[in-house]
Amino acid sequence: MSDFRRRHLLAVLAGVSVLGMGARGALAAPSKRRPKSVAKPTPAIPMDKPKLVFLDPGHGGRDPGALGVRGTQEKSVVLAIARDLQRELLAGNRYRVLLSRNTDSYVALRERVARAQAARADLFLSLHADAHGDRDVRGASVYTLSEEATDREAAALAARENRAGASLSGLRLSDQPDNVAQTLVAMSQRGTVNDSRRLADTVVATFARNGVRLLPRTHRQAGFAVLTSPDIPAALVELGYLSNSQDEKLLTVRQHQMALARALRASVDAYFGVGATRKA
Repeated sequence: MSDFRRRHLLAVLAGVSVLGMGARGALAAPSKRRPKSVAKPTPAIPMDKPKLVFLDPGHGGRDPGALGVRGTQEKSVVLAIARDLQRELLAGNRYRVLLSRNTDSYVALRERVARAQAARADLFLSLHADAHGDRDVRGASVYTLSEEATDREAAALAARENRAGASLSGLRLSDQPDNVAQTLVAMSQRGTVNDSRRLADTVVATFARNGVRLLPRTHRQAGFAVLTSPDIPAALVELGYLSNSQDEKLLTVRQHQMALARALRASVDAYFGVGATRKA
């Protein structure tokens, strides 16, 4: 075997390169040299799965919703703002977004909730623009599910005939007695109501910070059907009153619609704890 081949073989066995190394070093004490450790590549830190935000533009199709003093239809205003909000949320690659309707179509209230549950949404925002008998009333407000409605919905869901396919956190309610199912739903729903209140607080704070006019006692509670999912934090945002001429005008101005969408995006950021990195 030639000296070159011997040196090369010894270098391979010793785990070092023959380049830059003399024959004596390789031959003298090959057993004392340990193979250089090769740093293992650092495993990539898995990114958090983007949160799924379910947007619900109110009304649609044969149901126009509230009508403004100039004939503005609620269904059109809230769909435009929902689309703006969808673009805002998708732009940061932090969220996935689904809409209960993306066209002028009618979707039943319970169907909106069912679609969000089927998609396993992390958040549910329903957008509306109401009307009031007093045309001087104007400003935005936020609703979450009331305690009374929570109890009523828990009882209804537990006793519902078609609950055979219903589940809560992977637990099939059909496998439980009605009283147990009711208790499970109530416990889950109360936790969700607390999260919904926190969401409402972020919307109110962000609107105030961005100059959106608010009603007195801005955060309110009611039994809206779209707020009744037992496991998805939900809020219904009344963006203003179409019965008020000033609110109606603002709600049809594209600049204001986009400002509302940015404020709502900042609210979602704040809810999920990323508000410090993005501002409206």
